[in-house]
Amino acid sequence: MGTDDPRTGRSRLTAVMIGVLVTVLVLALGATGFGWWTVTRSFPETTGQIDVRGLDAAVTVSRDAHGIPTVTAQTDHDLFFAQGFVHAQDRFWEMDFRRHVTAGRLAELFGESQVETDAFIRTLGWRTVAEAEYAMLDETTKALYDAYAEGVNAYLADRGGAELSLEYALLDLQNPGYSPEPWTAVDSVAWLKAMAWDLRSNLEEEIDRAVLSTTLAPEDVALLHPAYPYGQHPTIIGGAPAAPAALDVRALDAGAGASAGAGADDPATVLADPGVTRALAGLRAALDGLPELIGPAGGDIGSNSWAVSGALTDTGLPLLANDPHLGASTPSVWAQMGLRCDQLDEDCSFDVTGFTFSGVPGVIIGHNQQIAWGFTNLAPDVTDLYVERVVDDTFELDGQFLPMRTHEEVIQVAGGEPRTITVRATGRGPLLSDVSDAFGALADGYPAAIGAPEADYAVSLQWTALTPGTTPQAIFAIDRATTWDQFRGAAALFDVPAQNLLYADTAGSIGYQAPGDIPIRLTGDGTVPLPGWTSANGWRGAVDFGAMPAILNPERGYIVTANNAVQQGGPFLTADWDRGYRAAAIETLLRAHLDAGEQVTAEMMEEIQADTADGNAAQFLPVIASLTLDGDAAEGQRLLADWDGRDDVDSAEAAYFAVFWRTLLADMFADLPEGTEPKGNARWWGVMATLLATPDSHWWADPASGAVGRDAVIAAALDAAWDEAGERMGTDPANWRWGRLHTLTLENQSFGKSGIDVIERLFNRGPYEVSGGSSIVNATGWDASLGYEVHWVPSMRMVVDLDDFDRSRWINLTGASGHAFDPHYDDQTPLWQRNETLAWPYTAEAVGDAARDGLVLRPVG
Repeated sequence: MGTDDPRTGRSRLTAVMIGVLVTVLVLALGATGFGWWTVTRSFPETTGQIDVRGLDAAVTVSRDAHGIPTVTAQTDHDLFFAQGFVHAQDRFWEMDFRRHVTAGRLAELFGESQVETDAFIRTLGWRTVAEAEYAMLDETTKALYDAYAEGVNAYLADRGGAELSLEYALLDLQNPGYSPEPWTAVDSVAWLKAMAWDLRSNLEEEIDRAVLSTTLAPEDVALLHPAYPYGQHPTIIGGAPAAPAALDVRALDAGAGASAGAGADDPATVLADPGVTRALAGLRAALDGLPELIGPAGGDIGSNSWAVSGALTDTGLPLLANDPHLGASTPSVWAQMGLRCDQLDEDCSFDVTGFTFSGVPGVIIGHNQQIAWGFTNLAPDVTDLYVERVVDDTFELDGQFLPMRTHEEVIQVAGGEPRTITVRATGRGPLLSDVSDAFGALADGYPAAIGAPEADYAVSLQWTALTPGTTPQAIFAIDRATTWDQFRGAAALFDVPAQNLLYADTAGSIGYQAPGDIPIRLTGDGTVPLPGWTSANGWRGAVDFGAMPAILNPERGYIVTANNAVQQGGPFLTADWDRGYRAAAIETLLRAHLDAGEQVTAEMMEEIQADTADGNAAQFLPVIASLTLDGDAAEGQRLLADWDGRDDVDSAEAAYFAVFWRTLLADMFADLPEGTEPKGNARWWGVMATLLATPDSHWWADPASGAVGRDAVIAAALDAAWDEAGERMGTDPANWRWGRLHTLTLENQSFGKSGIDVIERLFNRGPYEVSGGSSIVNATGWDASLGYEVHWVPSMRMVVDLDDFDRSRWINLTGASGHAFDPHYDDQTPLWQRNETLAWPYTAEAVGDAARDGLVLRPVG
């Protein structure tokens, strides 16, 4: 099997550049002193003094050896003004690119190639929702967003083009004369919508289940989308199951993807139509393509976090760890920063440090003077698709045709004529079929599938993020919180994207809160598209925050969240939890220390973050060892016989097992509908856990080799994998290494995907050989339907020591800077690659000791 392009639905920006001119320019830049001056002139000033109009008093910006800034100010206004200034110093191109994404204005930068993407984003209306959210802000919060924007604009005031970033010099070739417009507070709020899209829960799972339902029996659909194994893996609230039980296929949700009974509006009837099947497959591909602009979505988008009570630690106070798993890119989505008030009082109320988003004020994940917090994706089901019956600009509801909401959007196109689109929306949401052929195909195939009368049909999207919410306020509320009750009050504001919020404080408490805007459905569980012309389908409100799961100081002394199910029972959040392998591994590692009578240390927390134990291998190795084999399959069996089941970077066994796993999935499930190919992540581990226990299942068949039955199919895959491993890594297994296959290339999200090799080499970094894998604690996720390369990563890692914040540790995927060739563009990546971390100074004394550069921003006059 060959390795394909490591990203699905990639929309390359080939048309963005004039290839020959750009290549010539880059070569010239690389060969002359003028070129180096062009590259470095945008690097930030980090020492001395800068007079800045708009500040009330002087602000200091100290940077450590890795360029990580700590901002110290005397007022909240100046603190966030300076944060905006520093973010613009380090990352303004990233900020400018992001706001064009969220506003549906990429074509203004890159031309015709981005019109379709802009039309999709305009139809979703991210910018419009962000404007409404900004208008809803209380005056204090609004002032902080405005101060941040003022700081960004103060940096832009005297700079332009290559003075801001190298990317602007290249953009000038395709789009001469482009100049960034002033930053606004709405630009900051809008980025939260992009993150909500990236973490939008199970929309792809719903489509996958729907496509499978067109060709498979309900019990097979349920097997391929197994329910959460509550008897085997831990829940967040309940912890590890008291008596783990064997996974029973009868316990799976056999109704997933199909409905009992039949009728014109029955999803099972709808999905039986081949036209709808093709439409759904196209829809899946379309959705896979869009997130490439902000980081790839996929089955390994998740995170790890856990907190341990001081009763179990060596310091007597809690420890908290977090590593969010997101699409890999350069620069990293995170920017580390400390925000300190010179003196905490009513004029200056922040003393917080952690991971920020460039373009957004405040700290997203980190700690302040009394509490620490981490996020993992709750991943509730917050999106539904509806097929609407329409006539002109009206839509049917309960036999009446009601007017749609309509407006026009003008998309400006660099080097081309403006394009005007009409955005239409029903009461449920925007009509995506107006701007996407895939959604249109679903609408076209739907009426014939259900025997509905001839009419015009469209597809609408209902999504919680399209209703103005309060997440922009939540960030500052969390940053200021100093008690559990204040933290929960802040969490109540965190509506989209819904996250698992983990908590620890210096008083010794640990806690968990699930927030979010979670819809309550009138009918069904949101697993398939439904008719929109009846009010029997839809939402009837949201889960009350008071009913959302929460726990404070559990008796077991620790809390683990790793996208596993929150609890068994309680309000319905989703049918598509991560299957809990990472959570089970973290629980097992913690329990091993505690059962041995050891106190948990920060070093142990870091070791757990780096763990490479492969839970899928643990399922397979006993079965493989029991087989009677010959030939190359026997060679593979002997290689695996002494393997410890860890996906270490230098492991020959891990490399061979990965090839075996990918081969097995491809051979067994070759006949699945297009777009539903096995990705190899936790869901597929769960599928194979069931099949390993049912060796006579009809799924154990390999048409290519003719093997039938579990043992024969595994033997055939072992044999074929030995050949492929030899072709890829040489015939001597002593030279095989998992890292030779499992590599990470960090791509710049704009010019790093230009399709022009010379340009890409300016901004991209790698490949890096890495350990870990999908659904492993060290979650360097890969897609078995494509290859072995890494797509999803621990985007940062942190361990917070509540006894002494200065003993906390952190690491970013890339570095502080967004400027290619800046020393801090990728200086943390080799450390991240080796699972190492950096000291994280917090107190004024520690920050001062760590400072290598110091800059003073002085108010003009």
